[in-house]
Amino acid sequence: MSSTSIVIITLSLLVIFSPFLSRVTKVPVVVIEILMGSLAGYFGFLEENELFKIIAKVGFLYLMFLAGMEVNLKEFGFAKSSLLRRTIIYFTMLYGCSLTLFLYFHLSAVYLVAFPIFSLGMLMALVKEYGKNQPWLALALNIGIIGELVSILALTILSGGLEHGYNREFAFTLGGLFAFMIGFVLVFKGIRILFWWYPSLKVLIMPHDDGKDQDVRFSMALMFMMIAVMLYLKIDVVLGAFLAGVFIASYFKHKTELPHKLSSFGFGFLVPIFFIHVGSTLALDAFLDPKILMMALYIASAIIGIRLVSSFVAYSGYLGIKNTILFSLSDSMPLTFTVAIATLGYDAAAITHDEYYSFIVASMGSGIFIMILIKLLYNFFYSENGKKS
Repeated sequence: MSSTSIVIITLSLLVIFSPFLSRVTKVPVVVIEILMGSLAGYFGFLEENELFKIIAKVGFLYLMFLAGMEVNLKEFGFAKSSLLRRTIIYFTMLYGCSLTLFLYFHLSAVYLVAFPIFSLGMLMALVKEYGKNQPWLALALNIGIIGELVSILALTILSGGLEHGYNREFAFTLGGLFAFMIGFVLVFKGIRILFWWYPSLKVLIMPHDDGKDQDVRFSMALMFMMIAVMLYLKIDVVLGAFLAGVFIASYFKHKTELPHKLSSFGFGFLVPIFFIHVGSTLALDAFLDPKILMMALYIASAIIGIRLVSSFVAYSGYLGIKNTILFSLSDSMPLTFTVAIATLGYDAAAITHDEYYSFIVASMGSGIFIMILIKLLYNFFYSENGKKS
């Protein structure tokens, strides 16, 4: 049997049995998928395979597309000016703490970008499990969206700086990103005017009575076209997938069943493959190296610690202690972007091989630990016993 066949069969079995194991063990399904991927990779059932990598990448981009669909730019924002002030304080504290650690320990620029980085991948798994009506999770999603946009900008700056140096070519790359964002805003506003004058266009694109799944076809086509534009402009393709989701959510609210249809397909097939792939990329031997484990512990502690401090300074008076703890933890799992930053830094010789593995171990280990910790804390805080305590 070919290695590709073994990979396909293994993936199929892991996707099928992960929910069952999650129910039996009471462990979040994302954690099960990552752990099963690690074990399957360790025993040779998930070898390095180009098809596997492509499907996993599509799964990640689809996850970012679903994250974008949680945003409605026409309604997005902070209803209270006090909450906006708290958010400004939060990000100021977050980046201030990161800069302090960077200067005090004389770290590489990779760390300055990595410590405050955001990624919506694990956060979307929390939304799927707990629902976005939870006050701590609703705020975490809004903050995560802002943080991810800032993180994409930071990644572009870091990538360009490490690859080209801070020269003219780097300036063109950064200018292209800003030009695209300005262009997107202008197009977004232009389409809003178009749909205001011709509201029937929305129904023409996505009919109410849609027997040919035209809504799904348009959504998928838009996502891949945005990804293609990002590839052409040499901008992180995550931004394209995310903005495609934002566009769908903002202008096609009449298709109330569409988010459920797209989410069911994503979390039922593509997204699990992405998390399984994340698990398979880590050599389990790295968890046995004391030096790597210690460095990973420092990195994870910094990522979580600066968020706890920033969250309590900014939001404890707004959310309360329990929700602030859950909020800070839910935004402390930048798994995919941490891996991306580590890869960039290692390829550019900005960090060592041990540091690279430490980032990977920190991102995966903290992701698994925090997902379990959130579940335990949530059950404790909001179970009958938790309420009485």
